[in-house]
Amino acid sequence: MSQLPVVQPPYRSAALLDYLSRRMRLRSESALSPLGLRPRHLVALTMLRDTDSIAQQGLAEMLQLDGTNVVGLLNELEAEQLVTRRRSPEDRRRHIVELTQAGREKLAQAEFVLAAVEDQVLADLSLEQRGALFELLRQATASQLVHPTVECAAAETDTVGV
Repeated sequence: MSQLPVVQPPYRSAALLDYLSRRMRLRSESALSPLGLRPRHLVALTMLRDTDSIAQQGLAEMLQLDGTNVVGLLNELEAEQLVTRRRSPEDRRRHIVELTQAGREKLAQAEFVLAAVEDQVLADLSLEQRGALFELLRQATASQLVHPTVECAAAETDTVGV
């Protein structure tokens, strides 16, 4: 059995990051609920806004979800008229997914609500400190993320289910 180091490093952030993450997630879920959205919906809507339109398979890859889960997710969003799916003119086997105007508006509402959640959770930090936190988190995750919201999608499937 290996020995633990005699002197522990002065800063261990994992527990604090987990705590903040849980607070943010719980408050975000509560804030999104009146809009009829869950975090996984928000992730997909954000990616669709950022890509304009994308093949359904490409969206599955970006979200790191299997095709069946993406179909279920898109069915929910399509039922609310937040996205549309159409066959690709180049390959009829493929579906192209696009954000609707209603989806853009719902996403804007959700982002406004989530900004208030972030303000509550990070209320003890100044604007400058929040900027520094953002930059540090972005730096810490830069080599690990394909897209800024991919990690959220992967974490979502572990805790909420798709």
